Amino acid sequence: MRRHGGPVLLCLVGAAALRITLFGDLYLRYVQAALRPYLIASGIALILLGVTTAVLRSRTTDPDDEQGEDDEEGEGGHGDEGGHGHHHNHGPAGPRIAWLLTLPALALLLFPPPALGSYSAGREAAQRAAQGVGAFPALPAGNPVELTLAAFSSRAIYDSGRSLTGRTVRMTGFATHGSGGTWYLTRLMVTCCAADATTSKVEIRGEDAPPTGTWVTVTGTWHPKGGLGSDAAWPPVLDAGSAKTVRQPSDPYETR
Repeated sequence: MRRHGGPVLLCLVGAAALRITLFGDLYLRYVQAALRPYLIASGIALILLGVTTAVLRSRTTDPDDEQGEDDEEGEGGHGDEGGHGHHHNHGPAGPRIAWLLTLPALALLLFPPPALGSYSAGREAAQRAAQGVGAFPALPAGNPVELTLAAFSSRAIYDSGRSLTGRTVRMTGFATHGSGGTWYLTRLMVTCCAADATTSKVEIRGEDAPPTGTWVTVTGTWHPKGGLGSDAAWPPVLDAGSAKTVRQPSDPYETR
């Protein structure tokens, strides 16, 4: 059995990769959509490698079996004088411990962890992208304008043209809470995968705070705060006209 430990682990990891990519959008909890083909290719390659390794190993003689035969001969009286045969005790602890490596693969296959959320956002300090103050491209015509939290924050803090003035915007994120009853519309932004996630958040005024982690679509207008490009301008503020609870989107992250 121990000879097939490696192939089984390869197949489990490959199956987990295919499960989250071919049979749903679970992979979006961990990586950007553009990486899906690479995950599928990796899953197929791991399964093929596992199956090939298992077949090749089944065609070879297991050294443990040969050792078992030698041990049986020693116990039958064909060993050294005095009954001390060449009996080598290869304890099972090593191989059994190695099987614990299958647990992470099984967990991903059977119980995929959720996307990062309010806890991850709350742990991160108030970090902003290093941007210079300057003019931004004009917003699309019509109200409300659909914006990501990152785009709204950039314009609110750094746009010298004040393109948000007089415009109604609509954004979607999850709720996080601050001190004194303050709450924020929050979204995590990734460059490649969940490991490099950073936080964008907008303070919401004029609407009651939903429970932490609740996904909400908020429509409202920008409330200027602080000097252009200053720390006092962060986080930006939105005077909400409406806030509607929604389901978590299939892709919970914003991308750079």
